[in-house]
Order: sequence, then structure tokens, then C-alpha cells
Amino acid sequence: MHRSMKLLAVFLGLVWGLGSSSVCMAGGKKDSRNHPAQETGFLNRRIQIGAATYRYQVYLPEEWRHDDRKKWPVILFLHGRGERGQEGMWQTQIGLPQAIRDHPERWPFVVVMPQCAIDRYWTDKDMLAMAMAELDQEVAEFHGDPARTYLSGLSMGGYGAWELARTYPPRWAAAAIVSGGIFWSYAPERWQQAPKLTADYAAAVNKIPIWLFHGADDNIVVPRQDELLYASLKAASGHVRFWLYTGLKHDSWTRAYLEPELPKWLLSHHVDARALPTFAERTVVPLHPPAMKLTAPQLDSFVGDFVDKRGLVVVSLFRQGDVLYQKNHYGEVTELAAEALNVLFYPNGSSITRIAVERDSQGKVTGLILRDDRHEERWERIKPALRNRTQPE
Repeated sequence: MHRSMKLLAVFLGLVWGLGSSSVCMAGGKKDSRNHPAQETGFLNRRIQIGAATYRYQVYLPEEWRHDDRKKWPVILFLHGRGERGQEGMWQTQIGLPQAIRDHPERWPFVVVMPQCAIDRYWTDKDMLAMAMAELDQEVAEFHGDPARTYLSGLSMGGYGAWELARTYPPRWAAAAIVSGGIFWSYAPERWQQAPKLTADYAAAVNKIPIWLFHGADDNIVVPRQDELLYASLKAASGHVRFWLYTGLKHDSWTRAYLEPELPKWLLSHHVDARALPTFAERTVVPLHPPAMKLTAPQLDSFVGDFVDKRGLVVVSLFRQGDVLYQKNHYGEVTELAAEALNVLFYPNGSSITRIAVERDSQGKVTGLILRDDRHEERWERIKPALRNRTQPE
């Protein structure tokens, strides 16, 4: 046999041998990388309904396994108007899918993400039927738990979520609806039926725990829709929470899906545990906490240069009058305020970001820790004699 053919035969023999057993490593340990191949994460899916083919997405947590038969909680997520299409992917850009990318550890769910056709609405019956067919397909394929099937939607998807909640109330263990409502933009006459409509919806869904989120300054889907629905659910002895975010417009979903309590709240509910007490909670969530009034010495205690672990000045804190400012290494100046003596925030910026202040035993500021929703970064305060250190480019 030719030498190259012999080498090929030896190589194939090794591959077949490795495929039938685990790879032995030093000390007799098995290579943990040798396991049955399976896909997790965001997966492309499709379904045929009549003559139409619909593409959509399903998310599987990294821990999902095809051979353990574990039952998984499932979320059906309906996107907003801007994510309509036929490619099956746009709906993963914002809302719940974005929150999953930021914090997969918070979302141990199989998530089904249908896509509404570009010229349709989620309130169209055939679009809702398509979404339910995709949910059924993925529940069957990926071991979904019928007792822990949840419903969520934002904006136009929030309208669709209300329709699915009303049409299939026994199906849902709980629902989280963001910037949604029941008064369709293309059917303005529905507002004239507001008392009856909201009462009808509340009567249909009052056994489903529902958490509503809305921006107080939303001028696209006005918060009055959720105010009316909340009042009707309360009157119908429902189980409802309503969080109204001050300072937010239509996009309240970024904040809502980042609430650490939301996935925990969903998982706390089961279809077979519906004997819930009447509950109604309306909470106005401030965009920022109230700022403390600091004295001049307190403000001065923050003033100084702060460096990263490489010794480069990242931010400099200074004050003008009774206002504290931060200047970053790009020269951008941002106002800071104090939530507490050891916690700063950006009153004109992110509602989530906080700066924890480190102090020594004498109370002097020694460092800052920037924390947003995804990471933290520590900056050490440098002494005046060291402030001529090289600045970053």
C-alpha cells in the first residue's frame, strides 16, 4: 500500500476509535469534551402552516440536554412592530432576547420567539395561531413543561400577549407584558368601549398572575391603557402587578427585562397552583433615586484622580459650587450625585449604573467601583504626588 494511504488508514482508525469511547488523558482521566453533540443558544427554526413557511427562533439554555428528559419552563415571547419580517431573526434584537444575552444565568427557560409577518399585526388571528403552533412544536421537541409555560410581549407584542392570554387562559402560568394594551391603533373605536372591554379582558384572565410594565412618558402606547387594565383586574379580584417607570418613554422593555426579580417571579408560578389570593400592586418606579444634599467638605472628599489597574487615569472628580462632576479620559464631563455617602449615580445618565465609594478607616476616599448591569470596574484614587503619571491616549 502507498505510504500516504497507510497514513490515511491509521488516521481514520484513530478517529473511529475516539468516536466510540472517551479520550483517555494523563492519570486515566476522561476528556470531558467528548460528549454527544447538541446545539444550545439561539437556534433557527421553521414551521409549515398550509402553503406558508414561517421562520422563527428558539433559545435553549446551555444546560439543556436532549437525553435527560428534564422538563423545562418555557416562555413565548412576542416582539414589537419594528421586528416584523420573514427572515426569522430580527425579533432577537431587543427586549427579552437582549436580556438573555446580557444575563443568561437569570433565564433558565426555553424561549420561543415567533416573527410576525411584515404587513401583519400580532392581533391578527392567523399570526396568533402561527405563534401557538410554534410554541407547541418547541414544547414537544425540547421537553417543555406545560405547568410552567409563560407569556410575554412588548409593544405590538404586548397587544398580542393580551389576545393570547384572553384566548388561552389555562395555558399560561403567568404573563409579563411591557408597553402593551388592548386598544389597537388601527381600531380607535375600541376606546369608546373602554369600560366593557377592560372588564371583559379582566374577567377572562383574572386567574393568570400578570405583571405590567410601562413608561410614564410613553406617547406611542399611552400608559392609560395599563392604568385601565390594572383597575379592571383589581376589581375582578385578579393577581396583578403594575410598575410605572417615571422618565421612560415607549422603551420601558430594556429596563423591565433587566429586572432581576422578573424571571424569579415567573418561575414562582405554576398552572397547577392557581389558587392565588387576590393581589394588586401599583408601583411608581423613579428613574433615579433622590439625591442627597452634600456639604462642601463632603463634596471635596471625592475630588481627585482615579486610575485603573494599569495605573492610567480613568476619571477625575471635581466640584463646581455644590455640584460634583466626573471627567473621563476622553474629556467628557458628567454630573454625579449621591444616593448615599458611599454610593454615587449619574442623574442625567443610566438609571442602573452606580459607583460604590471605598473609604479607609479615617473615612478618606480610596477608590471607586463602577457597577452597571453587566460588570464592575475598580478605580483607585492616587495621591497628589502621583498625578503626573502618563495619561491614556
